[in-house]
Amino acid sequence: MGAVAQGRLNVGLLLAALVWTASASAQTELNFSRLGGVVRIVNTDMAVLESAEKRNDLPCEVFPLKPELAFDLRFHAGYRVSIPLKDLAGTGDQLRVLIRITPLDQGDNQSYMVDRFTVPPIEEDAKGEASLPGGYTLGPGRYKVDWLMRDRAERVCSSHWEMEARLTADNKDLPLTMPPNTVGPRPQEPFGEQPPVERASSDRLLNVKILVNFSPTNPRESTMKPWDIEAIVSILRSIAREPQIGRFTVVAFNMQEERVIYREDNVERIDFPALGEAVGAIKLGTVDYRKLQDPLSGARFLTAVLSEQLGPQRPEPDAIIITGPKLMLEKKVSQDVLKEAGRASCPIFYLNYNFNPRTNPWRDAIGTALKAYKGLEYTITLPRDLGAALSDMMFRMSKK
Repeated sequence: MGAVAQGRLNVGLLLAALVWTASASAQTELNFSRLGGVVRIVNTDMAVLESAEKRNDLPCEVFPLKPELAFDLRFHAGYRVSIPLKDLAGTGDQLRVLIRITPLDQGDNQSYMVDRFTVPPIEEDAKGEASLPGGYTLGPGRYKVDWLMRDRAERVCSSHWEMEARLTADNKDLPLTMPPNTVGPRPQEPFGEQPPVERASSDRLLNVKILVNFSPTNPRESTMKPWDIEAIVSILRSIAREPQIGRFTVVAFNMQEERVIYREDNVERIDFPALGEAVGAIKLGTVDYRKLQDPLSGARFLTAVLSEQLGPQRPEPDAIIITGPKLMLEKKVSQDVLKEAGRASCPIFYLNYNFNPRTNPWRDAIGTALKAYKGLEYTITLPRDLGAALSDMMFRMSKK
């Protein structure tokens, strides 16, 4: 390998290491409530945050990321900072980012967060740049961000900007999961622990069963795309956050292995880490040869799952909710078999996640099968689709 190619490879590895470390690093949300609400920040850092002047002792360029509504029905925003590798040269370093976010309409409701990045050893003549990401979540509102980065040598880079998290006319009635003028930490890992939910003060909370399909849309693909998994888990979290729902039964299945990969019954709180372990245990990249040779294999498995999970059951839930990416099979599920097995008398809903409906506008295998159950299907492409579907489902369940 030539010297130029080797140099490019080394830079690539350094960039990968920095980005990986950044994504894996923990974010700390500073909580001053235990100190009587008095903010305790090092004077030198506070002076940088209070100053409108940009500091560039540590050469960097900060790119603010505009707030975008995500499937967890809260706004995601953040930053990306670019630093020349030559300015990080040495035996290793630690970069600390301090962020202050102030709602412009509630100036006393400030939030402080710290991101830390570990820099690996970098050669003096390294070329290229390191790109470090950071993020946070927001409720609707206008905000000011004061941002600084400091290294071990006390060099500082700082930046300041304003942003607005705003609902459009199309989604102004969405049931957002963060109130206005509030700030939260960056989005958690897809299968991180679900924070406690304040349930409705009702004598009878709803009990729902949720079927989750963790399978790629194309039956000949062996893995789901990471963004599809994130979307499905966000949909599941949104259901879990509904204050009128008090108990959950979760059944997750995978079409490539044709098995139920996870189940928990009648729980008050979904165990997302355990679900994540089950999804991670799916044998990636392998499809049983015998199943490829049998075009009816997938249809038979799906028929068995739907017959059991959507059929008559005791005790019966208040609703059954199915979610997952659009599922295309070579052969259709038998309507006659499903009708013969019978159906639960509770409402059945299908939240069908379709990342690109223009390229795949056809009804999928589960949507077609729901004809036998008189189920109601919602196509979920954008966050506003999920918000509208949740509102409609909860209205129908409350009228049951």
